[in-house]
Amino acid sequence: MKAGYLGPAGSFTHTAVRSLYPDAALEAYKTIPDTIDGVGNMKVDAAVVPLENTIEGSVNLTLDYLIHHEKLPILKELTIPIRQHLLVHPDSADTWHEKVTTVYSHPHAIAQCHLFIRKNLPNVRIEYAPSTAAAAEYASANPEVAAIANEGAARLYRLSTVRTDINDYENNHTRFVALGKNEDVEKMSLQPGGELKVTGAKTTLVVKLPEDHSGALHQVLSAFAWRRLNLTKIESRPMKTGLGNYLFIIDISREMDDILIPGAIKEIEALGCGVSVLGSYPCFLLHRSEAAPE
Repeated sequence: MKAGYLGPAGSFTHTAVRSLYPDAALEAYKTIPDTIDGVGNMKVDAAVVPLENTIEGSVNLTLDYLIHHEKLPILKELTIPIRQHLLVHPDSADTWHEKVTTVYSHPHAIAQCHLFIRKNLPNVRIEYAPSTAAAAEYASANPEVAAIANEGAARLYRLSTVRTDINDYENNHTRFVALGKNEDVEKMSLQPGGELKVTGAKTTLVVKLPEDHSGALHQVLSAFAWRRLNLTKIESRPMKTGLGNYLFIIDISREMDDILIPGAIKEIEALGCGVSVLGSYPCFLLHRSEAAPE
């Protein structure tokens, strides 16, 4: 079993992949599309990528790549509490306010800590990294750079943590998903690590509405409502075919069954909508919040 993830080591995705596939050989990738393509090219059996953050919302790159480019099913979901810290080179630990000229991290991490940066480092330059771990790795060789990353990355790249928990809101969590060619991948893997708590199951649908059909979205939602199917999320994304053309990503808080969800899908398709299943999968929560490097 081999699993790919958005690296390098020390990223939150590294924590996610090690929790979901504790005995798999791991392969780090530089970008989310590269990670997903690793499965498409059959270089890894599964790929773990971020999907949504409670502060910054959906990771649109993940969603769009899955829908428009590499249509892989979701096999598992893992939610991780996110704690962002300000990390610097040890030579800058005592004088970081004066020495740091650049804050470097993933765009979502920067956005999660916007208020902290504005208050404490108002004059620094902000630059974006492919991941928080990549930012930490870069900061380890650049004393004038501060990285926003987790404590595991600080230990791995021997950085000093000068401020802890700098995210603007305490309830900061990220959903990660494991992707694979088919469900046979899961038969190859062992059970997730013991620190995970099962929180339920989801089925994710992608719905494309017919053009110029008044009330189509209301009718789609009605197909779920009268069947008492609880929707935990509904989100629109551009179809990339023209302005005003959207598709909808819908999460149902239950696994695929033989009657209710298939019946809803048939009703929606009868309205002239296109429906595809992005996955039906178990959901887990990780109790601890810090990445532990290997």
